[in-house]
Amino acid sequence: MVSARSDRPRIRSLLAAAALLAGLAGCASGTDEGGPAADVPGITAEPCPKAVNRDHGCIYLGIISDLTTGPFTGLGVPMVTAQKAFWDRVNRQGGIGGYDVDVHTYIRDNKYDPATHRSAYIEIKDKVLALAQSLGSPTTEAILGDLRAARMIAVPGSYPSRWEFEDVILESGASYCFEAMNAIDYAVDTFQAESVLAVYYPGDYGGEGAAGARLAATARGLRYSEVETQQGAAKQAEAVRAILERRPDVVMLTVGPAETAAIAGKAVEAGFQGRFMGSNPTWVGSLLKTPAAEVLKARYLVVAPWKTFPADSPGHTAMRLALGQVEPDNALTSGWIFQYPLKTVLEKAAANGDLTREGVYEALRQVTTVDYEGMLPRKAGNFSGSPNAAAFRESVVGRPDEREFTGVKVITDFISGPTATGHNLASPCYAAG
Repeated sequence: MVSARSDRPRIRSLLAAAALLAGLAGCASGTDEGGPAADVPGITAEPCPKAVNRDHGCIYLGIISDLTTGPFTGLGVPMVTAQKAFWDRVNRQGGIGGYDVDVHTYIRDNKYDPATHRSAYIEIKDKVLALAQSLGSPTTEAILGDLRAARMIAVPGSYPSRWEFEDVILESGASYCFEAMNAIDYAVDTFQAESVLAVYYPGDYGGEGAAGARLAATARGLRYSEVETQQGAAKQAEAVRAILERRPDVVMLTVGPAETAAIAGKAVEAGFQGRFMGSNPTWVGSLLKTPAAEVLKARYLVVAPWKTFPADSPGHTAMRLALGQVEPDNALTSGWIFQYPLKTVLEKAAANGDLTREGVYEALRQVTTVDYEGMLPRKAGNFSGSPNAAAFRESVVGRPDEREFTGVKVITDFISGPTATGHNLASPCYAAG
């Protein structure tokens, strides 16, 4: 009798045959890991270096993140920690299609620099099946043409709406654009806001947030204005001046945490009576240790793609158990959640009997739902339809609270306001804005 454990997808047989033929021909067809046949990068018949299942082959996934000196090291490092734990759990549960998954071997630092990111990608691209993380929008943009040519799937650590239009990008959660729409709709419905001022970074992150706020303000009949600002807490005088002059009911922030504290603190100190709402990257728990803490607790809300680290769902519980004793961090949650769609796509490719780049690329377009174990709705994992049909549009709203593990308390379930629900995503928001 043939055991179920020995019933591998087609690719295992192909790998073994290719390795045998290469050996007989006296030519090397693999990498220094004892690697895959030349046409199956990132797959080996040999077990992973730290295999849980020693009779399994190995799927190698790459990670390119901000790990040392870049501005988003505080995000990149915990995301990588969570992703290691995610795939270690997958391996303990039996792996995928007769393979363990390795995300330890090909981790590279991009320092949040596009050129460094591209160099790291070139170094590992022939050794991995896909990228489990490609942190940042401009950095991922630097390799996008190569990803398309290779049909290599990449999981981004960013949320611009243009990822909806890229069939090699496997995104999770609502984009910055929908996030801002939901913020403004919430402000109208909860605070009866009648005017909004968007304060935002230049580029696609800030531009996406401003575009979403602008579209929501237009849809809801609000007075709208905007001001672009630079990075740096000391460079917010013009933004604060604009707030004091225009006196909006709500200021929509798409900046960084340091700018959030500076803008809110100085504007309220000068007499501003309105409220602030911020895109997800505007918040870190350490803001509750700044002089602006009381202002933020009273006047600021953050709109995020998912619930925080201590939330109650099967996925959150599994994540915390897998990570063990760690400092609670919402970046851990993000790193973990980002991996669910990739796991689903790899499982689909394995079920199809085609764990190759082409097979993974084809499998992605067959996925209509993803089991996020309650961390996101299953419908958030639709990659089969048009951008407008497939885009997930729901966010959660939170408020600062020092009694919470990550300093923010979620006060809504997943919500999508009328603007996000009704918006026709015919092109990326930033380009359309």
